[in-house]
Amino acid sequence: MKAGWLIMLTALLCTRVTAQNNNRKESDRLIAASQAGATPLYFNPAEDSVQLITPGDFKSEQECTVRRGLPHFFKKAAAGKPVTIGFIGGSITQGNQCYRQQTAKYMQTMFPAVTMKGVNAGVSGTGTDLGACRLYEQLLRYQPDMVFVEFAVNGAYTNGMEGIIRQILQFNSAIDICLIYTIRNGQTKYYVEGGIPPTITDLEKIAVHYNLPSIHLGMEAAMLEQAGKLIWKGAGETVPGKIIFSADGIHPVSAGGNLYAAAIARGLKKMQPFTDTPATSALPAPLIADNWEDAGMYAPLDIADFSAGWQQINTKQSGLKQFTGWFPYVMQAEQPGAYFTCRFEGTAFGYFDIGGPEAGALEVVIDGTPVELADVGYSRARLLKPATANGSKVIDRFNPFCNNRYRGQYECIVLPPGIHTVTIRLSAQKSDKVKILGDEQTEDISRNPAKYDRTVFYLGKILLRGKPLKNI
Repeated sequence: MKAGWLIMLTALLCTRVTAQNNNRKESDRLIAASQAGATPLYFNPAEDSVQLITPGDFKSEQECTVRRGLPHFFKKAAAGKPVTIGFIGGSITQGNQCYRQQTAKYMQTMFPAVTMKGVNAGVSGTGTDLGACRLYEQLLRYQPDMVFVEFAVNGAYTNGMEGIIRQILQFNSAIDICLIYTIRNGQTKYYVEGGIPPTITDLEKIAVHYNLPSIHLGMEAAMLEQAGKLIWKGAGETVPGKIIFSADGIHPVSAGGNLYAAAIARGLKKMQPFTDTPATSALPAPLIADNWEDAGMYAPLDIADFSAGWQQINTKQSGLKQFTGWFPYVMQAEQPGAYFTCRFEGTAFGYFDIGGPEAGALEVVIDGTPVELADVGYSRARLLKPATANGSKVIDRFNPFCNNRYRGQYECIVLPPGIHTVTIRLSAQKSDKVKILGDEQTEDISRNPAKYDRTVFYLGKILLRGKPLKNI
């Protein structure tokens, strides 16, 4: 009897552990799938495989604030002229099921005879700091007629957000902008209690300052969750009569993405009557003095000098081809001591690179002096600063996401205003990669230790706040 009970208990525990592991793997798979590949590319709003959503019957005056609306877009579409819709944000924008494609398809059905193009400038795991740097190359050069901006769960860094807004309006004041607010696990309570998440409150101040429309995408989902009709986080689950919003608490699966898109559809219907094109007015003074309107992204060989030990890798013809949309080429170094140098006038220097099992560490020399670096202590952006105490001599480019290669990564170093010469050198110091990956991610490194026992840096782009100068 006792032996039978032990067998049953062991089987039950094994089943539970297996289910937990399968759920975690399924969650990882869904996240990776939603973020896979670099896609600041055109996509087709009329794509047949995308489900056509409807606005639904949810009603809340607070869900969408019209302000100036989207008059240029609606006027141009109503006249039957071709339009381009831009989307910029993090992984929720990059992913194909999280709201972007459903939204674009709904917009196409609003004007079925109009030729529409979508531009996907979503980049997984990145915020408005990198967004402000990559805005021109990955979105503005495609001449969008309107832009959805989504960064509420990726730091909601207001300095970067205002930089994005100001760059768009300086590029072309006729581009309509709509701020869309996604939420993460635990934030539905704010809507249920009649408020909004604190990070979104800060973004709304920018929307008010520039008179831009904004839409809260998670409001209906919050009310459905309160009513017991929705499960916000349900990896691998299927519950009859209930909507599973996401597998991980952040990235919507198809049903959750449809709810997000329906909120945008309701906002578009609310804004459509406002088609009077506002008179062109001067760009208002910045709300935040230190906003990122001066941010930019540059091809490495255009503004930097490289030592021996670097190779120019064509991403399309290499194992990095999924990043071709971001990086036509990368500069690769594997020999410790290899360095590159860039001179610029401004207040920040950074790089947009590729992670992976072989990622190494970097050393930094600023204006001829090796420096230690510390986090600025602000959770909404990836910013480092030179430190006289509690700093690190290296920047480790290996992180918990580096057991795969589905995402890019970046770092920015904040400096005093002025002319600076920055040298980045590949360090000989090796990361404790087993410790960084943690107990749940040791399988691959245990099976393939040689893959991780390398020190490589893949430089895709150089980031600046300011302007590049010729090296002396």
